[in-house]
Amino acid sequence: MGIDVHVLNFLLYCRKKQPYGKMVTVGRQAMAIEDWSNACIPADWERPRYGAFWEEFARTRLGAEAVESYDYSDFEHATHLADFNLPLGAHATYDTVLEGGTIEHIYNAPQALQNMAELCRVGGQVIHATPTNNFCGHGFWQFSPELFFSLYSEQNGFTQTEVFVADLANEREWFEVKRPTRSERAEIVSSTQLYAMCRTVLTERRAVRVQQSDYVHIWARHEPQQAPEPGLAAKVKSAIKRSPLRGLAMATLHVFRSRKPTSLSALNPHLTRRPVAELLRE
Repeated sequence: MGIDVHVLNFLLYCRKKQPYGKMVTVGRQAMAIEDWSNACIPADWERPRYGAFWEEFARTRLGAEAVESYDYSDFEHATHLADFNLPLGAHATYDTVLEGGTIEHIYNAPQALQNMAELCRVGGQVIHATPTNNFCGHGFWQFSPELFFSLYSEQNGFTQTEVFVADLANEREWFEVKRPTRSERAEIVSSTQLYAMCRTVLTERRAVRVQQSDYVHIWARHEPQQAPEPGLAAKVKSAIKRSPLRGLAMATLHVFRSRKPTSLSALNPHLTRRPVAELLRE
């Protein structure tokens, strides 16, 4: 995807958490900002114009000590060549590993994620900005926030994991995703394209085990799978037989409940609306 306004603002947000130090990107990142008006850059920064790629910007504006890159091909002259479908050979480690829209193009996504963790030094951070909704055809995959919460868990040696979703049609706000608990699922639907943006810190190298959190909760409680409730059509049909007005009211309520909680809005109990400018002022 490259560095657009959402990714730039997320990088500014992540820089507030810890310095970037020696940095590596998965895929060489292009500068993809045409309109800087919603970029939360400091007032004393000139409206910058950089080259096609972002390394100079990362060093001069974000304070990265060095910026390297990995790619499968040398078509964009990445620093290192490697197929992330396979385990990495000998490699350095870095203070920050950035994936700005690459893993959706890699078939063996679990191995690619493992490679990124191995590139990160203990105490360093891993940052993602990757497609989550309505990018069908852009790559092989789209990624749920649940993946990042379950992968970057404390039991797997990570901490400070946070996930936001960003609407490409709204550069002024993000929605912070609450970590799923108990048997809940943080389900999100949208009519527009969304990014999932994640930051986590590697605290210890451990064997990684990933299961979806709601199933882990059910298995721990030894709860049998519940039979599905009657569908909306059956419920409404039964209600109409008893009372046409009550049936209509029930249908309206069910439609509202079935759509609103999963949409990209603060009505979704798993999302918290966060104005980007306020996040970067905190």
